Amino acid sequence: MLPALIATFSIVARDPQNGDLGVAVASKFLAVGSVVPWAQANVGAIATQALANIRYGPDGLALLARGLSAQEVLQELLAADEQREHRQVGIVDREGRAAAFTGRECVPWAGHLLGEGFCCQGNILAGEAVVQRMADAFRATAGELAERLVAALEAGQAAGGDRRGRQSAALYVAREGGSYGGLLDRYIDLRVDDHPDPIVELRRLLALHRFYLTRPDEADLIPIDSAIAGELQDALRDLGYYSGPTTNTYDRMTKEALFAYGGVENLEERLVEDQRIDRQVLEFIRRKRAEARQRRG
Repeated sequence: MLPALIATFSIVARDPQNGDLGVAVASKFLAVGSVVPWAQANVGAIATQALANIRYGPDGLALLARGLSAQEVLQELLAADEQREHRQVGIVDREGRAAAFTGRECVPWAGHLLGEGFCCQGNILAGEAVVQRMADAFRATAGELAERLVAALEAGQAAGGDRRGRQSAALYVAREGGSYGGLLDRYIDLRVDDHPDPIVELRRLLALHRFYLTRPDEADLIPIDSAIAGELQDALRDLGYYSGPTTNTYDRMTKEALFAYGGVENLEERLVEDQRIDRQVLEFIRRKRAEARQRRG
């Protein structure tokens, strides 16, 4: 008995600006992110789906790490697989070369589209327009690879997506040293395993990731002048982290209170050691203070 088909639509891509490699996927399948997306920094990215051969992920990355091109890896994987006509796979290598395969036994509509530095693929889709719209959206969207990948999923869903419905989505982006703490290449790893509108939820999670786990841009850092220092002291006092007077000075006591609060609220990535504060952190503190005061009446 064959396992369940992973009917899905996905995009595999490399960012030519910084070398990020990633996969985004959506499906009417529980926890599609546990099966389809594979990526490794400076190596490549792979999506394995349809009657998914999950070995295509680790085995394909190992071959890419040896220096084989995306097309060469694809040929190696398929040659060793007797059920290849039931498989669908997309691969992008470290140079941005793309290759994809859709087996003859994949359930229609099934197919793929290759572009410069990316490939889109899907099976049991509403139609060919799904992958075409994904490609168009990916090319037209600015910003980091993660946002471009999610935009492609959104466009694919708008074109009909998986014709069976919606259930899960995932986003995986590999960047050397990109993980929390900088020790691994797991830059972005977000999964929506069971949700009525998984791509919308994935977009929301990406926004949270950007806030909690991404360093602020220099343009978002503003000086802590006397007005902001006083506001921070009053807010942190209301939140239970500052016990001193309102001096309108960003002194050691105020900074310690800010960092203590940031540690509890998981704001460490957005706090800086100098006399500046991230605009988003300031807005976060203002919102939390207002909520605390509202609760107290």
